[in-house]
Amino acid sequence: MPGVRVKEGESFESALRRFKKKCEKAGILSDLRKHQHFEKPSARRKRKEAAARRKAAARQKGR
Repeated sequence: MPGVRVKEGESFESALRRFKKKCEKAGILSDLRKHQHFEKPSARRKRKEAAARRKAAARQKGR
């Protein structure tokens, strides 16, 4: 789990922002959401294919 040391004179809000950024980079929240409930393999496959289609469409639109 990521940890953040509060620097001298640093506000709590900025330390919390750094902590949240570290957690996001480590993928903790997405992993937590993924494990909240069981997902059938077919549903997981369907979700990944839909994401790939969205990415491909965005890539085509950007050209």
